[in-house]
Amino acid sequence: LAPRLGAGRPAERALRSPAGMLLVAVGFLLAVAAGGRGSPAGEQESPPGSRFVCTSLPLDATGAGCPLPPVPMQGGALPPEEELKAMVLQLRETVLQQKETIGSQRDAIRELTGKLSRCEGADGKSGGAWKNDVGKGKDTMGDLPRDPAQVIDQLSRTMQTLKDRLESLEHQLRANVSYAALPSDLREMLQRRLGDLERQLLSKVAELEDEKSLLHNETSAHRQKTETALNALLERVSELEKGNSAFKSPDEFKVSLPLRTNYLYGKIKKTLPELYAFTVCLWLRSSASPGIGTPFSYAVPGQANEIVLIEWGNNPIELLINDKVAQLPLFISDGKWHHICITWTTRDGMWEAFQDGEKLGTGENLAPWHPIKPGGVLILGQEQDTVGGRFDATQAFVGEMSQFNIWDRVLKAEDIMNIANCSINMPGNIIPWVDNNVDVFGGATKWPVETCEERLLDL
Repeated sequence: LAPRLGAGRPAERALRSPAGMLLVAVGFLLAVAAGGRGSPAGEQESPPGSRFVCTSLPLDATGAGCPLPPVPMQGGALPPEEELKAMVLQLRETVLQQKETIGSQRDAIRELTGKLSRCEGADGKSGGAWKNDVGKGKDTMGDLPRDPAQVIDQLSRTMQTLKDRLESLEHQLRANVSYAALPSDLREMLQRRLGDLERQLLSKVAELEDEKSLLHNETSAHRQKTETALNALLERVSELEKGNSAFKSPDEFKVSLPLRTNYLYGKIKKTLPELYAFTVCLWLRSSASPGIGTPFSYAVPGQANEIVLIEWGNNPIELLINDKVAQLPLFISDGKWHHICITWTTRDGMWEAFQDGEKLGTGENLAPWHPIKPGGVLILGQEQDTVGGRFDATQAFVGEMSQFNIWDRVLKAEDIMNIANCSINMPGNIIPWVDNNVDVFGGATKWPVETCEERLLDL
């Protein structure tokens, strides 16, 4: 066979390849089948027209009939037929191993291609594929606009690059496995590359998700702030619209409490939030004796005397905060309209008392560093021993009141003076004096009044 394949290194390379091995086997079969068609080396060619007759001989026979061509033996242990069978079986086993390896690699490539296709299909759509493949319970493609656009473009370009690399790798793999057996480490290299591609994809998804989360938080905060402002504005407008009752203006009315009983009172519908400072202003007219009683009281669970203004018996007017007491230098029991303002701050418990626009007293250490508790009940004309009840007739207010307003800050002295002089109208930002925010019980009544006009009549 050597002369047919050629001598030297080309013949060796041909014999090493699977195609060369198959060619050797086919040539060997042809040589056996041909028998004595070829002439042994060194003999002269037969003259034209000569005929030869070859007779089949056993393998172990000796003679000069039709000799078999020499066949290389591996170690001299197997006859040519067995050697040929072994070579054919070895070739068949090699082909089966190559088919199995190619099949497994195609499955891996097909699986990754499916993943990338789902990823591409989810881009710009509902986001379901991202949720299934990246992380359960995470909606990475929500209903919010996905800005900035650079992140989206970068993700699209990265996905297209990954797809191109995968297709190139698949073509390379097909070209390699078509002619030779796969290297032993090719599968590991492919798995490493696939792992790198998946990590890059997950990194881009995480980047997009972080950007979306940041935009969501900023949008939610802005939306909440806007909704809060709108709700406050709508509530104020509703109060003004609904408050247009029989009075000329929803705040031009007074509450009359003519008798000292434990069942005449008014109630503010709104409650107080947690306060670290406040200003309470109101108009009062009373000539009751001894003492005008309790113009207002605010009680919370666990503390009935959270905020109380009271003149009881022959005692001076007192301001109670968290059951702590400060005496105020106010004198309002002459039967005339008086404008009263009280300010307080939790910082050092500082307080101020104003009558008809003038500051008559100030002090400190009144329930310092104690915030006013929220969610209580605000009563006009009675002192509460429990939240909203257990009134004492001896502590009831007798007279009339109007323009009861509360702010969550300490008003400036000039603002208080302008309110008392009727030069400005400043409703309280926590408790405004409007008709639909005040209910009366037990025979207490509401009457239309313009306090500034009536005050001029008292002069």
